Amino acid sequence: MNVVVVESPAKAKTITKYLGPGYTVLASYGHVRDLSAKDGSVRPEEGFAMTWEVDPKARKHVDAIASALKGADRLFLATDPDREGEAISWHVCELLQQKKALAGIDVKRVVFNSITRGAILDAFSQPRALNEELVAAYLARRALDYLVGFTLSPVLWRKLPGSRSAGRVQSVALRLICERETEIETFRQQEYWTVKGLFETVRGETFPAQLTHLDSRKLDKMALGDKAAAEAAVAAANARTYTVGKVERKQTRRHPAPPFITSTLQQEASRKLSLSATTTMRIAQRLYEGIAIGGETVGLITYMRTDGVQMAADAIQGCRALIENDFGQRYLPAQPRIYKTKAKNAQEAHEAIRPTDLMRKPSDVAAYLDADQLKLYTLIWKRTVASQMESAVLDQVAADIVADDRQVTFRANGSVIAFDGFLKLYRESDDEPERAGAGDGDDAASRVLPQMNTDEAANRKHVEAEQHFTQPPPRYTEASLVKRLEELGIGRPSTYATILQVLQDRTYVRLESRRFVPEDRGRLVTAFLSSFFDRYVAYGFTADMEAKLDDVSGGRCEWQTVLDDFWREFSTAVEDIKGLRIKEVLDALDRILGPHFFRQEGEGDPRVCPGCGSGRLSLKLGRFGAFIGCSEYPNCRYTRPLVPMNADDQAKAGTQGNGAGRSLGPDPATGLEVSIRKGPYGWYVQRDSADSGDGKEKAAKPKRVSLAAGVDPETVDLDQALAHLALPRLIGLHPESGEEIVAGIGRFGPFLKMADRYVSLKRDDDVLSIGLNRAVDLLARSRPAAAAGRTIGAHPADGKPITLKDGRYGAYIQHGPIRATLPAGTAAEALDLETAVALLAKKAGSTPVAKGRARGATKGAAKKTAAKAAAGKVGAKGAAESKPAAADEKASSAKKKAKPPRKPSAKGRKGSETQTDAGPLSDA
Repeated sequence: MNVVVVESPAKAKTITKYLGPGYTVLASYGHVRDLSAKDGSVRPEEGFAMTWEVDPKARKHVDAIASALKGADRLFLATDPDREGEAISWHVCELLQQKKALAGIDVKRVVFNSITRGAILDAFSQPRALNEELVAAYLARRALDYLVGFTLSPVLWRKLPGSRSAGRVQSVALRLICERETEIETFRQQEYWTVKGLFETVRGETFPAQLTHLDSRKLDKMALGDKAAAEAAVAAANARTYTVGKVERKQTRRHPAPPFITSTLQQEASRKLSLSATTTMRIAQRLYEGIAIGGETVGLITYMRTDGVQMAADAIQGCRALIENDFGQRYLPAQPRIYKTKAKNAQEAHEAIRPTDLMRKPSDVAAYLDADQLKLYTLIWKRTVASQMESAVLDQVAADIVADDRQVTFRANGSVIAFDGFLKLYRESDDEPERAGAGDGDDAASRVLPQMNTDEAANRKHVEAEQHFTQPPPRYTEASLVKRLEELGIGRPSTYATILQVLQDRTYVRLESRRFVPEDRGRLVTAFLSSFFDRYVAYGFTADMEAKLDDVSGGRCEWQTVLDDFWREFSTAVEDIKGLRIKEVLDALDRILGPHFFRQEGEGDPRVCPGCGSGRLSLKLGRFGAFIGCSEYPNCRYTRPLVPMNADDQAKAGTQGNGAGRSLGPDPATGLEVSIRKGPYGWYVQRDSADSGDGKEKAAKPKRVSLAAGVDPETVDLDQALAHLALPRLIGLHPESGEEIVAGIGRFGPFLKMADRYVSLKRDDDVLSIGLNRAVDLLARSRPAAAAGRTIGAHPADGKPITLKDGRYGAYIQHGPIRATLPAGTAAEALDLETAVALLAKKAGSTPVAKGRARGATKGAAKKTAAKAAAGKVGAKGAAESKPAAADEKASSAKKKAKPPRKPSAKGRKGSETQTDAGPLSDA
């Protein structure tokens, strides 16, 4: 009997079919344990000993594996063929040893690059032992990330409130995004011009050309810097006649790209399919684990976390056979193409990402895949086949069109695909973006030049100048950021998708038009780390650390040595930073981010406070994070959120007080200032309070009302603000009950209120303008009219009403917090006050004492009230029914007194301390 452990149930189901009887295949459901999420789980002083914690959900899976091993002979660990897969197998093995479930069991590791019958059976025929070097590399990486996060994040929280946390690799990726944004902001646009001419050959064929020399001087890109220079160049060109000068003809070959690795798959899927890295990897995982085709689950692609570009020999032969059969001998190179990984630190020598069976074309599996799966499979299939196809051949022609006096020269370029080769099937998005609606064989860059011979006349038809402006570098897309990280040697194939997702989850960056834009929170974190931990977010340092981790996986050094070298200097740097005063941090951030938050536009100092006119604006820190405030505080209380403001914005932002955004003017009725502001819970309008004037009493709190949903804070005017400040507003009286219906905005959004009933407004309803008819309709739809209830009478104990209502499970009566269901057979229409009081008293006697003092006091008071009323008004029967309640209450009180007070657990105290330390993380 053999037991096999894999990560996922989908993988287990597929492998079970291939192995047949004699094998029990179980899933671990990913990682079964991880470092405990508390400080001290990695202990450098103990040789980097680690405290692992088993995921509660994983316990039952480990128990199932242990149970299956009873009576088994062998355990096969068949997790993914990479460092993470090796780690999962190691964790499973460690837990089973702790359970003493491996006694007499032969433990083997099997790896396969694709989930196909042949690959599975071949892997099980040649098992191996666990790779201790890969496990060591995993331990080093996990401990390193933990130490950075748990050491650096608390410093970040204390010195930079409002920040989330910092990670070893994520912080470097964030730095790339922020530095690119700074380049864009500091970019100064420059004007330049080009001159183009249209010429005609002696045979009457026209062609375009661009001015390259003027006054015998070669022009660079910025040579014609203004309109006057461009017009002078046009005049010089028009004043001359031309002949064909040197004509160059050459043939170039363009070779296909190698098959996909993880990073290039993510890049191409982003460019061509508009898929995020996370989505790409999720779809690829599904294609790898298997799709049900013809009654059998088949893995369609090889393992998708790899940085190896090589393919197995049988896969190459399969490609060549397909090319020869489908495209012809011309498209088949004489020799197979052999690709080698260029990255010096490539790890885990896996195959490239390719179809498991190249004869399984996209059209053959289209019926079994959803739209995104089919698109990604098609992309992988085309790239794989194209990688073994013949090179494309391009005929390139360049001709100089020279003035008779040799003072002016134009150049014409042409490029023609002489043989499309691999371009017939696939073209890379980097070099040749596919046009919408264009076929695979079209070349958008093709330009055919007519036949020309040296010294032939070239008739000038038209010359014109075109204005251009230099453009800033583009923001990173997911594709370009992954490419840049890969170029720098930062991160690994399995980490890119996670890195990009974490940055968005922490609200350090956001995606706009599929490009990364850093949030101000992210820029603050980057500025802080760059100022005080520059070495640890340096690109070279992070790449070198990745190389050292690869040395561990290659057995070239010990993982504890790598960690010890890092920790010795890192812990010292952290201790030095802990002694920093907040003012030092603010000064550094203000110096770095000042050009971003205080942009010079026009005349005047952008740092002059618009509130008082004399103070200087700078960065400040509060409990909710950073903001911009005046140096004259507390005399001037002007503040604004961290958003760059131009001169017009600052002119509008003439208000004072926390969260001030812009003034809307005085309230005509009171003369008090009205403004719109942004606080920790969103945008709101505020009317300032009147000053008491005597200096002895504090002024009343200003009135504040949240903006209604869908209202754009940029367009709010004084009338809209006053309408908000008038809330809650009376809509009218209910036509049946005569009760007032009121509209307002509460903590859960806009609502209607009638008596004790509240109804949330629908998305299309405007709280400022909703009318009586619509309000009555919403109240009627919210619950049946019977649910509102009818009053039976006043309770004799306190005079409060007893109400009969229609509930979900039938009619019931209610007095304060006590509800009593009508006994079976009792007619609700005939219920009188005396019977209702008795039912409530009985219910109060049977109501269990609530947990907690506040709730218990409420229940106890209700019981006493009900018991007293029953004794005084109902008679012997009511009194008798109230006694058990009193007895129960006494017994309950005695029990509570006897029970010692509960002492907070160590865990509770620790959690409390942790919450206090991490308080600035809250977004509230």
